[in-house]
Amino acid sequence: MVGTAGIVLAAGAGTRYGCPKILVPGFLDAALGAFDGAGVTNVRVVTGAARIDLPFDVGEVFCPRWHRGMGASLRAGLEAVEPEVDRVLVHVVDCPDVDARVVARVLAQDATLPARAVFEGRPGHPVSLPRHHVAALLAVLDDAAGAGRYLAALPDLVRVECADLASGRDIDVPTAGAPMWRN
Repeated sequence: MVGTAGIVLAAGAGTRYGCPKILVPGFLDAALGAFDGAGVTNVRVVTGAARIDLPFDVGEVFCPRWHRGMGASLRAGLEAVEPEVDRVLVHVVDCPDVDARVVARVLAQDATLPARAVFEGRPGHPVSLPRHHVAALLAVLDDAAGAGRYLAALPDLVRVECADLASGRDIDVPTAGAPMWRN
């Protein structure tokens, strides 16, 4: 086994935000910086509604079914991970305050158990999946729903409280003064 692979889900159209969130200045940089700062170097970004130039050391996984939902993007990302990786760390592009400290805290958990960052008990990202959970998740993954039901049903899921480090909130709409990409 070769360690941890990171996946950033960034394929959606961001309809509530007004543009694909991968295009919002700072969002993708924050997600990639969180992985990099925690030592995760095998990283892929799942794209779909929009594509951008990625750093040379970050791979792209294009999801042609991105419009079907987060589960479709997650499936594309998981299927692209090398079989020798012993765990996969899944993050989303629209949680810009989740930094390397949160990623490191999740990674510090037992690598043989699934782990999820929670914020005041609210499920969030990143999520760490040991290799033996990837096939089981893919077998039940719903394109629209994502992995939430699968994770909630796991008796061995480690919930890693991270509210002291970040809010973990996903940004669905621009706030006053927030950057927004325009054509």
